[in-house]
Amino acid sequence: MKVEFNITGVDGIVQTLKSLPEEVVSKRGGPVKLSLAKGARYLRDRARENLRRSIAIGGSRSTGELEKRVIASRGKKPFGTKGERYLVRVKRRDYINADGVRTNPLMTANLLEYGSQHQPATPWLRPALTENGQAVVTLVVDDLKKRIDRAVAQLASQNKARG
Repeated sequence: MKVEFNITGVDGIVQTLKSLPEEVVSKRGGPVKLSLAKGARYLRDRARENLRRSIAIGGSRSTGELEKRVIASRGKKPFGTKGERYLVRVKRRDYINADGVRTNPLMTANLLEYGSQHQPATPWLRPALTENGQAVVTLVVDDLKKRIDRAVAQLASQNKARG
């Protein structure tokens, strides 16, 4: 399952980012990376809460291992662009379930999200995004504004000290 959204309406922030020197906006991501990471962690936490509820609805026993494997990670930049990407995804490392059987977390997460002919769907990731998408965008934009203002102020104070 893949859901992408672009943040629009932040033209002033983009212009400020373009005017900052390389030390601030670097390959390591700078303030954009940190703000997106904060938003991804917020969405990850909401997805974990939904996953916990979905498992409880199904009435199955849980070791909590699937919930631990829902992570926020930095992805490769979008093809053909300069940008950052953060993902909320399920880590692939197998685990031992409550029945003592080795289990693939991706398969389990997909079964919960989409269901099967034997098990009804109890979505957890899509509802986390639809319920909290606007809050994540607001969180990222506000945090990015703060970080850019802080970087601009720091550069201004460095320039005063030199001149």
